[in-house]
Amino acid sequence: MKKLITLLIISLLFSCKNTAQNTDIKVAKENIKTAKPLEIPLENGMSKAYFASGCFWCVEAIYESVKGVEESISGYAGGHTKNPTYDASNTGRTGHAEAVEIIYNPKIVSFETLIDVYFASQNPTQVNGQGLDRGSQYRSIIFYQNDAQKKIIETKKAALAKKLNTTIAAEIYPFQKFWIGEDYHQNYEKLHPENRYIQGVSIPRLKRFQAKMPEVLKKSH
Repeated sequence: MKKLITLLIISLLFSCKNTAQNTDIKVAKENIKTAKPLEIPLENGMSKAYFASGCFWCVEAIYESVKGVEESISGYAGGHTKNPTYDASNTGRTGHAEAVEIIYNPKIVSFETLIDVYFASQNPTQVNGQGLDRGSQYRSIIFYQNDAQKKIIETKKAALAKKLNTTIAAEIYPFQKFWIGEDYHQNYEKLHPENRYIQGVSIPRLKRFQAKMPEVLKKSH
């Protein structure tokens, strides 16, 4: 009887601990969505924007094909843990999604156009993933840095929902922090064109986007 009581107490303690942890994570997630956005100032005339849309290898290559974009960096954003890694984010427990930091010249390409690129380069109706890449770490998120950007995002998302007559999966978050990904993820499509995933998924996705918006591409594409 004593053993049974002991087991019940241990079970209750673990249950309470897990419940508390789940509650903390839920609160953290809500705080992320309602936080005041952090605005990144211009640096050498360049602006920064942040997007999540499935595999960051794909998204990085897509934005780097757009004129006015100087660089695209793979990393993580939207979660509740510090210093996320690829392995940790893939568990889905960090809350982070694979994301990209876009460094662009606002005199050449506008934030509005970057949003158009975002929606044109994915399946905007797929929840928690793109294609066979599935899980919260592959979900679609658009990050805004101020009210003007938020309005642009909401307007374009609503227009697309009306056009397609369906729900658009992209979440809208205030920008808080971008964690740069591991070195081996950077410029992955460009450096590993022989990779099966790159050949079978990333390059076809890039070509589909380029066919939709040829007017925004750099001359070399």
